[in-house]
Amino acid sequence: MRVRRLRRRPAVRLSELGFGGSPGGNLYSAITDEQFASAVDAAWNAGIRHFDTAPHYGLGLSERRLGAALRGRPREEYVVSTKVGRLLVPSPETAGRADPDGFAVAATHRRVWDFSRDGIRRSLDASLHRTGLDRFDIVYLHDPDEHWRQAADVGVPALVELRDEGSVGAVGAGMNRSDPLARFVRETDVDLVMCAGRYTLLDQSAAGDLLPAARERGVDVVIAGVYNSGLLSRDRPPTDATYDYRPADPERVARATRIAVVCERYGVTLPVAALAFVRSDPAVVSTVVGMHNDIEVAETIHRAGSEVPDELWAALRADGLIEAPRP
Repeated sequence: MRVRRLRRRPAVRLSELGFGGSPGGNLYSAITDEQFASAVDAAWNAGIRHFDTAPHYGLGLSERRLGAALRGRPREEYVVSTKVGRLLVPSPETAGRADPDGFAVAATHRRVWDFSRDGIRRSLDASLHRTGLDRFDIVYLHDPDEHWRQAADVGVPALVELRDEGSVGAVGAGMNRSDPLARFVRETDVDLVMCAGRYTLLDQSAAGDLLPAARERGVDVVIAGVYNSGLLSRDRPPTDATYDYRPADPERVARATRIAVVCERYGVTLPVAALAFVRSDPAVVSTVVGMHNDIEVAETIHRAGSEVPDELWAALRADGLIEAPRP
């Protein structure tokens, strides 16, 4: 597995494929501790050394599971990223209900937005306690869409302070929108950003704002949501596929199917093309994929290692199915 150093923080090294921890928080459906641990074992054995999680994922469940699965492994050999901005506050009055944010867990806590210095430090301390880790290598501000000003003016300096203290290795922001991420890159002292779903075969909006800014400023980009939360994850998209965590509309399903048909002409599956496409930009340092079990890990490793002919991209552009040129 190829490993790359962050340009601004070369001590932080990411495997080109990262392990996404949202399934460990029971995203959409529940998995067992054993299934998650087997997925981490398989990822480790395949050379993956970049693991991503967040308090948001299953109200802390993903962090607890990831910490347990990594326990006993040499700490200097892997990189863990987590996120801040949502504090988990006990909520006994809702404990008998299901979590409203798509995770198959009980609503024992509620998420409270907080990008203040104190909130960030409290969130990070809680994450360290849940994981049992001694430090995080990367910390992102998580989804500050409606809180951009506070996140930029207060949150980033708070993370930079932690970075300069040596408490974390690198800092950034993670979002599902590319334009505010481009502003973080241009206007703040972030080392990297995580962009989910905005540089894919179905949505190349990051190619117009974030990626050029990142290349210019020497900021690395981690791509997540490469399958747009499901629509690009199968050889042929099913009619009930999800797109950005919601049922996909028929037009998007039809477009994804057209892309799949072109891929097949070149002996490539849709998910293989989806993974290969995002790795083409020089600003992209790693791609994070959520994996539920060891079977999905093996499948993802196979996809990531598959060859994709350059002619495929030209054919997709000629048919008007992708817009962003390959750098």
